[in-house]
Amino acid sequence: MPKARKQFGQHWLKSEKALNKIVSSAELTERDRVLEIGPGTGILTRQLLTQAEAVVSVEIDRDLCPILVQKFGKNENFLLLQGDFLTIDIDQLLEPFPAFQNPRKVVANIPYNITGPILEKVLGTIAAPNPKPFESIVLLLQKEVALRICANSNSSHYGALSIRVQYLADAEFMCDVPAKAFSPPPKVDSAVIRLKPRAIDNPASDPRKLETLIKLGFSSRRKMLRNNLKSVIETEELNALLEQLNIDSQSRAEDLSVREWIELSNAFVMSTSAHNSH
Repeated sequence: MPKARKQFGQHWLKSEKALNKIVSSAELTERDRVLEIGPGTGILTRQLLTQAEAVVSVEIDRDLCPILVQKFGKNENFLLLQGDFLTIDIDQLLEPFPAFQNPRKVVANIPYNITGPILEKVLGTIAAPNPKPFESIVLLLQKEVALRICANSNSSHYGALSIRVQYLADAEFMCDVPAKAFSPPPKVDSAVIRLKPRAIDNPASDPRKLETLIKLGFSSRRKMLRNNLKSVIETEELNALLEQLNIDSQSRAEDLSVREWIELSNAFVMSTSAHNSH
């Protein structure tokens, strides 16, 4: 087994139980084309190849690529792309390979140090959602981050990340994966989550404004919204908006559900445009 490299945040998964849970969470059929980020030594790749029509694996570590080619090169449904997932243009690279184009599911054990940028690339952002959303995204990531992504309002894990992800997708916590399931074991526990991107029923009228309000709202968790947002909304105006939405004026950022954040943002945009038109 090749040595895990710190610079790429590598930890090899060795638990069959965790592996099976990742694969079952992906609900693969033989018609599915799968995108795998960071195949590493190929323990997950092997399982995916038996269940999916096609697997596109993106690996940044040049030293691992020959090992992966040696293991899976004979599989007609395997394609390996060497490069940094965050910077490559997958659609463009897949142009010469029609059988692998448009993977609809992502399944990956991702490097924890780049979780945020990976989420942004596969999901997009509130202001710029992925124009070709995936059907589902199953990720093995740091447990702390998994809890934050899947948290509901009024919980200690709920924060800006929860809202940014849940605005774009339904998030499910699938299972815990202890540190000992890896070699070498990371310093933290892990978890498997499943994201199902969907169009939002009542989207933000000004998604950029919503992003700004969320960022400011959570900038200091202990403070009430009216203190965190006073650089953009005067306290009296905010109190009026909160009252109009039946939200307590003493609320903190984590007290508002994703829907309430959207409603607050929309009400704010409306009141601002009403002011400006006078």
